[in-house]
Amino acid sequence: MSNTKELIIDVSASEITLALLEDKRIVELYKDHSDNKFSVGDIYLGRVKKIMPGLNAAFVNVGHEKDAFLHYLDLGPQIRSMNKIITAAQNGKVVTPLSRIKPESDIDKNGKIGDVLIEGQLIAVQIAKEPISTKGPRLCSEISIAGRNIVLMPFSNKVSISQKITSSEEKLRLKNLLTSIKPKNYGVIIRTVAETQRVAGLDQELRELVERWEGALNKLKGKQPPKIILGEMNRTTALLRDLLNDTFTSIYVNDAPAFNQIKEYILEIAPDKQKIVKLYQGKAHIFEQFDISRQIKAHFGRTVAIKKGAYLVIEHTEALHVIDVNSGNRSKAESDQENNAFDVNIAAAEEIARQLRLRDMGGIVVIDFIDLNDQEHRQKLYDYMKEIMSKDRAKHQILPLSKFGLMQITRQRVRPVMNIKTTESCPVCHGKGSVQPTIMLSNELENRISYYAEVSKTKEIRIIMHPYLHAYLTKGIFNKMWKWRFKYKIWINLVADHSLNFLEYHVFDKKGTILK
Repeated sequence: MSNTKELIIDVSASEITLALLEDKRIVELYKDHSDNKFSVGDIYLGRVKKIMPGLNAAFVNVGHEKDAFLHYLDLGPQIRSMNKIITAAQNGKVVTPLSRIKPESDIDKNGKIGDVLIEGQLIAVQIAKEPISTKGPRLCSEISIAGRNIVLMPFSNKVSISQKITSSEEKLRLKNLLTSIKPKNYGVIIRTVAETQRVAGLDQELRELVERWEGALNKLKGKQPPKIILGEMNRTTALLRDLLNDTFTSIYVNDAPAFNQIKEYILEIAPDKQKIVKLYQGKAHIFEQFDISRQIKAHFGRTVAIKKGAYLVIEHTEALHVIDVNSGNRSKAESDQENNAFDVNIAAAEEIARQLRLRDMGGIVVIDFIDLNDQEHRQKLYDYMKEIMSKDRAKHQILPLSKFGLMQITRQRVRPVMNIKTTESCPVCHGKGSVQPTIMLSNELENRISYYAEVSKTKEIRIIMHPYLHAYLTKGIFNKMWKWRFKYKIWINLVADHSLNFLEYHVFDKKGTILK
């Protein structure tokens, strides 16, 4: 288990980047762009644009360039009740408190979309998946409003409990407690962090969520779709709401307003954790200070090193993600091929679980492990993958190894995969794959020296260059440097510098100012 869990927050003008570290290793990375209009959890007033009977679904306008997709199975049994109050609220009628409203009958589980929705109809929908690639957002209309300990669901009436709460006594206590205090026409999902919480805190949170939802309804009068009804909190506070627990040791943020906002939020949800929030004021960039920049470069490329020469090759396609496990030079170092393959696969499984969280890879993931002949090893690998994936908050399903050594994982995808460019253009060829001939470079340099001598009237310059270029220009008694000195009546001092690239050079005047 991890001993330290740190959240590092880098705030800039255009985005907020959050890095979650476990034992100083980055395991999750989030970028919240200021222009990111659609976030999972946002609730919109939309308009049904088109009914698709063949798909048993509808396309809904929520303001995205592509209409959002709403399937019949995502409508929720009480969609008619929700539609009723949304229409009434939009027309200015009083619809709160919801406990006074008589709910409509549930829709048929196996019904048709055309029996429930019509084109042009107003509808309240929630973003279930952000726009991915060429697709618009994926929607559901069974609304849920998430809090720290509970999730409120209008018109549900059910009380559900997180499966991660294992104590049957605690489950019964929480269920009886929430059943007794929740208002009519509301359902509740009890989250894992609610374990051992007292009734006063849960009751206060429940009231706040109800007030938040009903307050949003009362502001709908005269509003025309597409219009946001209730926005999810920003990514930073949403992550804290979902992740913050006793294992957190530090939260560092490099922006004073964000620091104050986070501290106020933690004061509300976990007052005892307020001291772990720290304002970073160091001279180095916050991601450099915590070695995050290097880790991002090392772990977001196509090839990811594991250990002792083994590595992963990760490819992304429109339909799925493919991960190939390679033993590298370990196959030569080990005589026992089966045990070597098992060791590499176990190390790869740990890194793959981390990569899924780090890149937020969703959909279908196919892993080509090194072939294992021992059935016991194959089972141990499958069990280990399930164990290390248990920390992943995204819903996922893992299938055992096929006879070809392939493991298939489906992982909930709610936003585009994190894809960060880790390669850089060659500073010599600028990505072209070829450089100008050295003889042309000397002509270019002579033209610059001529300009400094005749136009700028510079009498002394210093040129720093790669040792290769330095040797080329200074070879022989009557080398190019002496010729240029006499020809242009300018003193030229050449300095070799190994840190520069092959054909790179910089020109300075005698005061040390770089010359363009």
